[in-house]
Amino acid sequence: MTQAKSKLSRRTLFTGAGAAGVAAAAVSLLPGAVRDTPPAPELKPPPERGGGYQLTEHVKRYYKSTLI
Repeated sequence: MTQAKSKLSRRTLFTGAGAAGVAAAAVSLLPGAVRDTPPAPELKPPPERGGGYQLTEHVKRYYKSTLI
């Protein structure tokens, strides 16, 4: 009697694992593709005499991140 050789090799194992990883990544990205983006906030008009620096929340967060 001869035994049938298994078709499971290292190559097919890694191919299956790679395909499963790609499928998991695709599923995790699909729900995010449908999200609605919030409208942009209204911007203030620029100053008449130049300048334009505004202390916004973004700038405040940046300065907080630079503190030691």
